[in-house]
Amino acid sequence: MAGRGNPPEGTPDDASGGDDEYRDDYRSVVFDESFIKAAQLQEYSAQERMEDEEHAAVRSRASSGPGAQAVTDEEADVDGPAYERSTITASRQGIVLVLLIVLAFGTAIYMGIRNPYQTPSGPPVEPLRSSLLPLAPREAVPGATPTDLFEHSPAAEFRTGADGVTLPAVRRTVHFSESQVLSALTAAKDYVVESSLDPAVLTGNSTRTVRIMLDPAQQAQFDQSMDKPRNDGRHSATGWMIRFDPSRTALADSRVRVSGTMTVQESGADALEVVADHVFVYAVRAPDAGEGKNAESHSSLFTVRREVRFQIDREDLRRQQLSVRQVSMRAGPLPCSADVSGVLAPLLAGEKAKDDGPAGTDPYARGRAAASLCGVLSTSAQPSPADPSE
Repeated sequence: MAGRGNPPEGTPDDASGGDDEYRDDYRSVVFDESFIKAAQLQEYSAQERMEDEEHAAVRSRASSGPGAQAVTDEEADVDGPAYERSTITASRQGIVLVLLIVLAFGTAIYMGIRNPYQTPSGPPVEPLRSSLLPLAPREAVPGATPTDLFEHSPAAEFRTGADGVTLPAVRRTVHFSESQVLSALTAAKDYVVESSLDPAVLTGNSTRTVRIMLDPAQQAQFDQSMDKPRNDGRHSATGWMIRFDPSRTALADSRVRVSGTMTVQESGADALEVVADHVFVYAVRAPDAGEGKNAESHSSLFTVRREVRFQIDREDLRRQQLSVRQVSMRAGPLPCSADVSGVLAPLLAGEKAKDDGPAGTDPYARGRAAASLCGVLSTSAQPSPADPSE
């Protein structure tokens, strides 16, 4: 049968004169040889599907076009290893992308923290400024046992040790909570106790306990004061702490008498100022005085009035540290010419102040001049122990 009923495989041999008409009728549905060769997929034969049931229904075939690449059955098999490798590769790329995003985000945060132009969290930390006024006695320094000396001195009613460093009533301020104010006062008290009452600090054997309490911005100045103390108002070791020359002064009684006050107020929206004003009274003696009652009877009292101004910002509160802004001291009995930058060397029982006046100042010397002021220790500030012969 000819015409439209014939299959598209070709024109029947017995058909004649109908080639053009045939082509026109089947042009839209007949696949010519070039179209078939260009196909990317080829259906497996029934025999091939029976031999390998896990194979896909189609396979890829090489393109015959110019520059075309052959695609293997393994690559065309979307259910096979090639598909698995493609999935794994895509997963790895996703993980790498996520890591890159996290790294970029972390870098942005780090650069924000390290940004030198960001607003500081508090006022800048200033270097310590300190001063000490020696108080020379008019007469010989009284000597007796520590108990007798304290009972017959203005320190008779003072508390002992850290009990004498009391905190004021704690109230919130405009910019700081009650707990923050308490933390600032506690930090200041701890510094006063460590720098003025710790026997290891007083004898010059320890500095670390005081250093670690300081704001990191002041620790370099502290180290310079310990390594090379000088009386320039900034690098005096005795400005940071009270300590004696162990070669000529020993503690006759470790129970230091203390009395004073502490106050707190805002120095700005980001910092608190704490002022600790205390009188410390130490019983001292010569280190070679020996032991027992005879040694105690040669003890004397040494008095220090010490006012310390602290600055504590929010970062200090977080780190439990502080900065020491100013220290003002008056101490005696001391000779006027004593170098008090490194250690304190009190006049001991029976000793008198030399009539040498304050240390001289050379106006021709360059640099900061050493302080040359000196005061007189009032007789009423000295103990009046009972006469042992009575």
